[in-house]
Amino acid sequence: MDDKNSLSHTKWECKYHVVFIPKCRRKRLYGHLRQHLGDVFRRLARQKECEIEEGHLMPDHVHMLIAIPPKYAVSQVVGYIKGKSAIQLAREYGENRRNFTGQHFWARGYFVSTVGRDETVIRQYIRRQEQEDERLEQLNLWTEQPPSGGSNAGPR
Repeated sequence: MDDKNSLSHTKWECKYHVVFIPKCRRKRLYGHLRQHLGDVFRRLARQKECEIEEGHLMPDHVHMLIAIPPKYAVSQVVGYIKGKSAIQLAREYGENRRNFTGQHFWARGYFVSTVGRDETVIRQYIRRQEQEDERLEQLNLWTEQPPSGGSNAGPR
């Protein structure tokens, strides 16, 4: 364990896998916005003495592996990152787009899981998330197509 993971009387290694979504799970995280959000998340995490060690922004959700000192609650840090990033997005992009919800950009709640000995597995999962979503989407397209013939009426 290195010295950056220490407080005055504590050595720590507290890492979490966090996932959250935009309001109504709209596919808003694309292009320039995705690149911009990565920088915003990292800057906000540093303000709370946290470090985003791995992250991936999907079109409809965010994955991050974040190290949070034990003096902060996970909910406090995630709430701070979501709240401040929504305010910044509203300031920078709100005037340019119609129907941009500003401070209500992120949906309420999030998923969090502690990262113990499985850190490498979780890092790989986060890195491969986009390919996995595309693979599942292709499978869904394959299984959702109606049978040929147009109607679902059986033989008479």
